[in-house]
Amino acid sequence: MSSAAFPTVEEYEAQVTGWWRTGITRIRPGEILLRGYPVEELIGNITFVDQIWLMLRGELPTPDQSRLLEAALVAAVDHGPQAPSIAAARMAATCGVGLNNAVATGTNLLGDVHGGAGQQCMEVLREIQERAGDGGDVDAAAAELVAEHRARGEHVPGFGHRFHPRDPRRDPLLELTERAADAGAVTGWALRAGRALEAALAAGRSRPVPMNIDGATAIIYSELGFAPELGRGLFVLSRSVGILAHAWEETTSGSRIKGPLPRPLLAGYDGPEPRTVPRRA
Repeated sequence: MSSAAFPTVEEYEAQVTGWWRTGITRIRPGEILLRGYPVEELIGNITFVDQIWLMLRGELPTPDQSRLLEAALVAAVDHGPQAPSIAAARMAATCGVGLNNAVATGTNLLGDVHGGAGQQCMEVLREIQERAGDGGDVDAAAAELVAEHRARGEHVPGFGHRFHPRDPRRDPLLELTERAADAGAVTGWALRAGRALEAALAAGRSRPVPMNIDGATAIIYSELGFAPELGRGLFVLSRSVGILAHAWEETTSGSRIKGPLPRPLLAGYDGPEPRTVPRRA
């Protein structure tokens, strides 16, 4: 018989092995199980996208689910070196750090402002669904939410773009989602909510505010049943590929210590003009 002060060997062992208990991976000599599947059976039989789904959701995706997830991941891979996360990774790569450090530098910049709009849009889509309820008026719920954001002086995440008049990634992603909804692979609720938001934002304006990559991928991740926090995680996973490519390109260029401005240029200065340090008494 055991007591709290003197656990049995079995109890102590269970306590230790249960410290990092997981339903994801089982490792034993000669065995690697991922969500119950032997890794040697997964190798060559599923795609990397299928593996992502399996690890996060516990089961293998259907072909339609895999296709949608892959499309979203492909679409968000990169947006050029003007993106802070890419620029930071490239600068880090010229400072003699390892490739992993350069990639980490870039991904660590992905937060609420740069990289968080997808998660925020997923939360907005879920709020519209909750307001509309079953069989409710999605358009009215979207219009109400847009009015509230405008009253607070806030933008609706996932819409508009500082560079693209119309994000070229929007249409193919929404078309794929619509096809999946028509086939019954997804319900289409997030697609309806997203389009209702787009219409509400365009109402009364001479120029529309089209959906951007964050809004389109938010629809896909919502339709696929991912939590908003995982929506951000999936964006980071996707963008990490672009960050890796840029960091490697800069590493192989041979450049050293590249700052944010070309070397002949210096940052603007609006401080005091040169002055003399006063003598001490």
